[in-house]
Amino acid sequence: MDVEQSADALEHIYTELESVSASVLGEQRGSDDAAADSITRIARNEDLNGTIRRNLMDTRRALSWLMREHRLGKAQTDKVKQILRDIESLDGHTAFIFDKINFLMDAIIGFINLNQSKVVKIFSVASVAMLPPTLIASVYGMNFAHMPELGWRWGYPFSLGLMALSVALPFWYFRRKGWLK
Repeated sequence: MDVEQSADALEHIYTELESVSASVLGEQRGSDDAAADSITRIARNEDLNGTIRRNLMDTRRALSWLMREHRLGKAQTDKVKQILRDIESLDGHTAFIFDKINFLMDAIIGFINLNQSKVVKIFSVASVAMLPPTLIASVYGMNFAHMPELGWRWGYPFSLGLMALSVALPFWYFRRKGWLK
């Protein structure tokens, strides 16, 4: 009965992991909250899978001891052998579930890393795009007596236009390359 309950619990774990798999690998990989929920569900099932595996090991050891000590009759020995074969197959299934759990955790972490990389990419592009206007502003912010542009009637609008152009051109280039997606 214990082995049958373990088998039912493993089926439940597998069904739950299929649900997590559909949400993790489906179209809507989504938010950090969804990833956190998936990680929580996976961790809960990993813990349950480990408990079932330990329970199966304890049951196997107890049954093996009964057989070794010749405490069972012929009919009982045959039944115990059948149960031990069932335990063996469930052991393989728990190993499969552990592999599935590891795969799903790796997938979630990979998606989180991708999302973080997108954010870092946007900040990198923005900092590169804002570098030329900073340089222009710092040059025109110098207090030298002989700067030809200081005497121009249109010097101030020219420097503002130059700064706007130096921001617009990199953003245009980055957008054309697809780096802002």
